[in-house]
Amino acid sequence: MDRSTGSPALPRDLALQLGSWPRRRWAATLLAGGAAALVIGIPTGVVPSSLYHRMTPVTWWDYPIWVVTATLMGLTAATYVGIRGRESSAPAKGGAGGSLLAFFAIGCPICNKLVVALFGVTGTLNYFGPLQPVLGVLSVALLTLGLAIRLRGEVSCPVSPR
Repeated sequence: MDRSTGSPALPRDLALQLGSWPRRRWAATLLAGGAAALVIGIPTGVVPSSLYHRMTPVTWWDYPIWVVTATLMGLTAATYVGIRGRESSAPAKGGAGGSLLAFFAIGCPICNKLVVALFGVTGTLNYFGPLQPVLGVLSVALLTLGLAIRLRGEVSCPVSPR
């Protein structure tokens, strides 16, 4: 809800709100987004590393999902950096689920012991592998929802306890 009109915050209102963020929030976005990119990218093999060797090649759609989810994670984390008069008490619902789905969406399907234990190697390649793009889209949707809830919490009418 918008404080002035009492109507739900629209996406354009939320975009304008992002434009009014101070530098420290953008710095937090860059730091948290970069950390998220490394925490997800290194163990999944999207970021080449001597620590891990991926058994299946990285697909073209792994990169956009990786970048978008890391960006959304950074933006959501930055909403916890307070702005005077615009603190949000809304929890980031969907953030943890979206982050976990991102990990499964871009990871090597046969390198994940949990997935192989559930489906077997053949099932993983035949069934889980083709579902990974869907998991990526769900991850982006959950992270977007979590960010929208956090941002909407900053522009909504505060609830006073009675």
